[in-house]
Amino acid sequence: MAEEKTTETELEMKLDDDEKMTLSTYVRNKYNYSSDSRYSQESRWMDSYRNYRGIYGSETQFTETEKSQVFLKVTKTKVTAAYGQIIDVLFAGQKFPLGVDATRLPDGVEESVHFDPKNPTQPQDDPNQGSLFPPGSKEEELELGALKELADDLELKEGAGVTPTSITYHPAEEAARAMEKKILDQLEESSASKHLRSAAFEMSLFGTGILKGPFAQDKEYPRWEQDEEGNGTYTPEIKTVPRLEFVSCWDFYPDPAANNMDEVEYVIQRHKLNHADMRALKNRPLFDEDALDECIEMGTNYTRQWWEDDLDDYDSTNVSVDRYEVLEFWGNIDRTVAEDAGLDIPREYSDVDLVQINAWVCNDKILRLAFNPFMPIRIPYFAAPYELNPYSFFGVGLAENMVDTQQLMNGFMRMAVDNAVLSGNLIFEIDETNLVPGQDLEVYPGKIFRRQGGAPGQALFATQYPNVSSQNLMMFDKARALSDESTGIPSFSHGQTGIQGTGRTAAGISMLMGAAQISIKTVVKNIDDYLLQPLGESFYAFNQQFDFDPDVQGDIEIKARGTESLMRNEVRSQRLLQLMQIGSNPALAPFVKFPVILREIAHSFDLDAEKFVNDEREALRQAKVMQASGMMQGPPQQPPGAGAPPPPEGGGTVPPTSPAGTGNSQIGPGGAPEPGMPGFSGRPPSEGEIQ
Repeated sequence: MAEEKTTETELEMKLDDDEKMTLSTYVRNKYNYSSDSRYSQESRWMDSYRNYRGIYGSETQFTETEKSQVFLKVTKTKVTAAYGQIIDVLFAGQKFPLGVDATRLPDGVEESVHFDPKNPTQPQDDPNQGSLFPPGSKEEELELGALKELADDLELKEGAGVTPTSITYHPAEEAARAMEKKILDQLEESSASKHLRSAAFEMSLFGTGILKGPFAQDKEYPRWEQDEEGNGTYTPEIKTVPRLEFVSCWDFYPDPAANNMDEVEYVIQRHKLNHADMRALKNRPLFDEDALDECIEMGTNYTRQWWEDDLDDYDSTNVSVDRYEVLEFWGNIDRTVAEDAGLDIPREYSDVDLVQINAWVCNDKILRLAFNPFMPIRIPYFAAPYELNPYSFFGVGLAENMVDTQQLMNGFMRMAVDNAVLSGNLIFEIDETNLVPGQDLEVYPGKIFRRQGGAPGQALFATQYPNVSSQNLMMFDKARALSDESTGIPSFSHGQTGIQGTGRTAAGISMLMGAAQISIKTVVKNIDDYLLQPLGESFYAFNQQFDFDPDVQGDIEIKARGTESLMRNEVRSQRLLQLMQIGSNPALAPFVKFPVILREIAHSFDLDAEKFVNDEREALRQAKVMQASGMMQGPPQQPPGAGAPPPPEGGGTVPPTSPAGTGNSQIGPGGAPEPGMPGFSGRPPSEGEIQ
């Protein structure tokens, strides 16, 4: 059961009145306050878990006449269906749903630059073109970001190219693409997809999914080298990479007064560590080895919570848990408390009343005490709700939404089973006065009862119990339909058969499936806003702070890609292909970004655009290779609309490709050449003749 509650005001009064109040006591009191405050939430989580597992709680009491105790795990089916739909949406693009794009108006980096391989020198009177190195000011360079290496080889100009042979680069997009590639590689190194799936599952079941990170960790990469004797020697490579991890909501204790991560003043994570884990903390930075040794000598101190027995499926009341309970604290504390705990306060914080720290506490020992290292200051946790509750930190899960309907389904099904058992048998009434005394009254096939001689009337009567199970099953079906309404996950979306009405046709079921995705769209949008977006921004800030790369700089923004996968890939690819067909119109082609469309088509086909689609620079190189090998005639061509050939001077039309044609590869009678023009075979008129 929950401990006696301590209010936040009483906690602060204790901290002010007790001069010997230590940091470990402060963290422990905050933990107890958060634990007491979320007791009602833990009760709802436990109800959701029992319904998911098909376990009756202690509050459900059965009478002696109730023989059936069946539990239909419809909650598990709904939770699994919601979890599967979320994962299918998030990972439809075969990669982590996070991207980096350039802003609409890049600041500090050029939006576009170009060069012309056939006409490197632009006309000086062109107002839209400016040289990369203007005369007399060689020190001034364009902000090219990841394209700075091109400045030594190409004469780049500002803006997009307007000639047919000009090649245009986008430094801001190049910087965003390089940063996206770096972040996605770091996410893959930290197994981010696995942690995101775990968070999505707890979102569906309990209502809140939590991730933590990024943190720097040393990762071992296996490698073998040959020694002098020719044998293989294991020489692993150790690299420092960002780490991301999943945090269960059961171990997460936020500030009770906060409704989201932006409002929290502190967060406490409860760790359950064994002896090896405690000793491994010595290898992590800023941990006090002496405090760890003292804590280990004091022995294990883990205390099981009231809900852990049900989660572990066994009763450990009389079993001691050989583990250490370690509390990880992130948040603001009074500067004097931090100083008393031994934290060195820099001079710039001498006038600050509150400082944000990270502290690890176990057995009243401070295992780690450090300032929050992240810039800008942030608490490295991200919590996303399944269904947003604006008045609570924790969201509402799918299992909680169908608690009542699950109880109704269980009740009606138990009544139907008990009634079917009674109605499936006969109830016998026996008049013993007509039978020979001392007979066995058990009824079985072939049973013979001996009657007394001369006794009138029937001695054995059979009565059938009325069967009302159909009414109970009808109410069960009604409760199941209500569960579809309460969860927003209709039964046909997870494989229910026997669909009638609109769902019998392909168009009808497609329409129903589209409507069923409305609830999942809201959930995925919550994941984008509360989890993926701040997570991507944290990875970007982490790289800028701890792994700064001057070549990967630009005015970029993080984009959560979860909701982009909601449109079916087939429909998306068809629309992109239609857009390319529209771009074949010469009047509309200059307005279509064909390289972007090609990359989006690759994404809609579940392909990696970085592997299968060349960017503008790679396309130019590939075209030159094909031209040199004879596979492509003429200079490298731009996509349709990138630049149309200019008309001849003085107006007119493009010359025909042959005397018999009208030009542009159109077959026709052509126009007769006039006197003095090439191809004219008649005698020129002499002077005096009528023209």
